[in-house]
Amino acid sequence: MDASKFMPDEAMVASIAVDLERYNGERAVAQADVRRRRILYFGGYTLAMALVAAVMAWLLVETDADAFGFVIPVAAFCIFGYWIVAGIASAPARRLQQSFRDTLLPRIFGFVGDVSYAHGRQPPSFSRLPRVATGHFNRTKFQDVIAGRYEGFEFELYETTLTYKGNKSSNTVFDGVVLAFRLTRRFPGTLVAVKSEPGIVRFFRDLFDRSGLETIEAADPALAGLYEFRSDNPEAARPLVSGRFTQALDWLKDAWPGSLARVALQGEDGFLLIPTTKDFFELPHISVETDYQAHVEPIVAEMVTLLATAALVRQVTGEADAAR
Repeated sequence: MDASKFMPDEAMVASIAVDLERYNGERAVAQADVRRRRILYFGGYTLAMALVAAVMAWLLVETDADAFGFVIPVAAFCIFGYWIVAGIASAPARRLQQSFRDTLLPRIFGFVGDVSYAHGRQPPSFSRLPRVATGHFNRTKFQDVIAGRYEGFEFELYETTLTYKGNKSSNTVFDGVVLAFRLTRRFPGTLVAVKSEPGIVRFFRDLFDRSGLETIEAADPALAGLYEFRSDNPEAARPLVSGRFTQALDWLKDAWPGSLARVALQGEDGFLLIPTTKDFFELPHISVETDYQAHVEPIVAEMVTLLATAALVRQVTGEADAAR
């Protein structure tokens, strides 16, 4: 789509330019504050760790203990401590950027009706997201959450990281953007299009699977090697898997190269999941002067592409369901 027609009008651009000028002035102050805090905090922490090391060395000499058993844990603690201190020192920059984004993002998405923005909150639609589309997880992290209405349908778009943490390991099952939207027609059950797994992995998954989903063969051989289609209502799912729905998946493959998008349908809800490490709505580092054309317009263009993608999936699923 041509994103230029979705850009803010001249009056809004002029208003944003004034805010950008003020933000860039505050940004320079915040950057200097972060620099001072780093010198103070890192210096203080280094002195504290030097004192701890001196005490530990004295104790090791006095007790004739094994030094190796102490050095590794203490070194790990020191490194972790520096990471914590760096985060505390950078807090003014993070607060300033988040405050500016709180007001900027709803304004630049003027083409979205009833637009709202939040950060770090779980969106309501997340509880309805089929877990078979993400994989099992027990840790969630949410960043930007944008909701509104586009081309007649309501949506929620959010950046999330889903992780399964065990006793000795941690595995990220999904990291990227989820776009939830209402379907034109209710799908009677659950249908997911996810990355195709190797045969042996699929065998053991199916052996212990309790989801009740059945694998459906794709009509397009090219997509069959990339996607696996699973549903608890094969009769309703087959027209979708054999129709324009698969053409939309092929378009998604080209629109988001390097990130095989997943799609899930369940009842009245549709979900588009795009795995990516990119932060779509982030401002540049505090050391970089923020520019409207270089940094703000690309955010609008990416939002347009995401919503246009959801609209396409919504349209083709509705057409296939009507044909059925």
